[in-house]
Formats: sequence, structure tokens, C-alpha cells
Amino acid sequence: MIKWISKLFQSNKTVSEPDMKKFLIVGLGNSGAEYVNTRHNIGFKVLDHLAKKEDLTFQTAKLGDITEIRIKGRTLLLLKPNTFMNLSGKAVKYWMEKENIEKENILVITDDLNLSFGTIRIKAKGSDGGHNGLKSIQSLLATTEYARFRFGISDEFKKGKQVDYVLGEWNEDEKAKLPERLDKSIEIVYSFALAGLNNTMNEFNGK
Repeated sequence: MIKWISKLFQSNKTVSEPDMKKFLIVGLGNSGAEYVNTRHNIGFKVLDHLAKKEDLTFQTAKLGDITEIRIKGRTLLLLKPNTFMNLSGKAVKYWMEKENIEKENILVITDDLNLSFGTIRIKAKGSDGGHNGLKSIQSLLATTEYARFRFGISDEFKKGKQVDYVLGEWNEDEKAKLPERLDKSIEIVYSFALAGLNNTMNEFNGK
């Protein structure tokens, strides 16, 4: 088991200066077996893929499942909020404050209906675009200025069927293409922490 998680709840130490080598990588989704392979859970899926590649195990902590990666002097906290999508901001705000992480070091991974399947768009800021998870984060952090990694899921649904579509599972064609897209997503997470947001946008947007 990861010892650092238990230590989080034993220490009352206050850190005055943010640790600029610490990053919070948030994958948005809904908890529960019924949501695992749904389009809306791509944020969870990216982090699960990364954890599997690195042989990591998520531990259930306050407001989410969490694990960490240390690479080249950086610490990446991977967070899957267990608040359900509409309250994602509670988990993000808590772990930001708990770990003293600046908003510049936060990356939120989310699905996007306005992008074709697998299309990648990384932005430094922006509106919630009608996404309830982003809406909650924006409300709790009182800002739209945090990096978000939007993963396209396309909008191939009939009128009035949006909820069924985003909470539906990937079709066979999407399932076949997902592994490559997930590998690319891991590259993006590492690039964000190691090369910075601007370099990551220049390297990966539209790919």
C-alpha cells in the first residue's frame, strides 16, 4: 500500500509556498462499474491506463481515488473524483489545497462532444462548454484559468439522446482505436509536467 496517503491525514503541517514541481492531474468521470466503459468516463480511463503502464494502484482517499508518480524531480498526483461528475470541483479544490498545488499545475482531462472521436485539444483556460464537471470546477475554484485536456467523443446521437450517448459505451470502431489514443494521452500528461503547457499544446493539439 502507498504509505504517503495515510501520512496526508496525520500531518497538520502548513506549507506557505506552493510546490511548483507538484502537479494535480484530474480525470473526470463517474464512479461505479456501470460507468467504467462509458464515453463520459474518458478522464478516468486515461488515468487508469497510465496507472496500469506504471504499475500503480489507486487508493481511496477523501473525495476520490488517488495515486502518484514521481518523474524527473516532479510529483504527479493522479485524481479520480468519487463525487460523481456534477460535484467534481469539491475533490479538485480539496486536493489543491491539501497538497498546496497552484492552478497553473492542474490538468483536467474530460470528454468533449464538440470534437470528433479521439481528437485532442489542450487549452490553458476556457468556458465549461456545458460540461457539468468543468462547471463544478469553475464554480468551486472561482476561475476558468486552469488547463484542460479535452478528448473528443463526437456527437453522433439523435436529438434528445445526448445523455444516453455520453453514458453509453464505446462502439466497436472506437474500442479498436482507443489504445493508441490512450497511449497518446499518457504522452500529453507527462509533457504537461515536464515540458510545460505551451509546449504541450504546440506538440499535441489536433493530433
